[in-house]
Formats: sequence, structure tokens, C-alpha cells
Amino acid sequence: MKKIIAYLATSADGFIARPDGDVSWLDRPRPKDEYGMPAFLRSVDTVIMGRETYEAGQKLGGALIEGKRNIVLSRSLPSYGIPGATVENAPPLELANRLREEKGGNVWLMGGADVFGSFLSAGALDELIIHIVPVLIGIGIPLLDSTPRQVELKLRSTRKFADGVVRIHYDIDRTAPTSTPPST
Repeated sequence: MKKIIAYLATSADGFIARPDGDVSWLDRPRPKDEYGMPAFLRSVDTVIMGRETYEAGQKLGGALIEGKRNIVLSRSLPSYGIPGATVENAPPLELANRLREEKGGNVWLMGGADVFGSFLSAGALDELIIHIVPVLIGIGIPLLDSTPRQVELKLRSTRKFADGVVRIHYDIDRTAPTSTPPST
């Protein structure tokens, strides 16, 4: 069965972008294997991203992942609104279950924070692969939205790259009860 996998990078202080969406801190010399990205791309046939991630990608000159089925999540765009992509407004678990039923490769959940959080809270995420970049940016868009949640993770692997980037690969622990911690 297909898996829904969040594959992303964060700063060492846990941000996926600066407050304005800037990710220039990710521009750095990369190792020969591009942190495993080519192998990961071969394992997926579908990419899901939020509208803001799509729009940020457009500004950088390439929002859609060529050769993959691209799905942009939006409550406001019409379903025909993006050439080369499908616009979806389905709840995360419904969309994830529909995609898991299809044949083919895994699904890359590209993000942003609200998308990661909504899929995680809904139980629609199977794996989390985080590349921690050795830079502190101080303020920005966090990895997840601020919804209270507790989701247990099982460590699958870690890998340290020569440039100081560390990849942590987790499975979402579906055997542990998911809970919302009490408000303080």
C-alpha cells in the first residue's frame, strides 16, 4: 500500500521558511547524492502541497514536480485552477485513504506547516523525513501549525551528511494512542 511521506528540511531551530516564505537559507553546496532526493523522488508518483507552498514555488520558478501527479490543496482555488495539477479540498484522511488505494509509488507530502499539521492530526501521515540544516534563522514558519497534539514517532534511521545536515526518518506510531495534551 502507498504511504504518505512528509519529506522536508528545517532550520536547526525548527523552521521551514522565514516569516515571508523565504527559503534562501537552504541554498548551500549539496552532497553528490543531493541528500537522497533522487532516490526519494523515484519512490513517489504523487506530490501534495498546500496552496501557499505552490505559490512560493511559483516565485522560485518551478512549483510543480515534473513527471509526478501534483495535487494542490486549496479551499479557494477552482478545481481547474492550476494547469498541470489537480486542486483538492478533501479532508486529509479522506484524500490520503483515496490515494493509498491507488497502485503506484508513494505520496510526497510537501507542505507547509498547516498541511503537515492537518495530515498529522488526522492520522493521514505514515512517515516523516526531516533534514535538519545547520543554520539558525531565529523566526519563521514552524514545521507544524500550533494545534495541540501528541503523536508518537518510531525512529527508523538517521544519517549525518558531510556538510552537517542530519536526516531523521520516523514512522508514525499508529499503535500508540494519539492524544491532545491539556492546555496550559
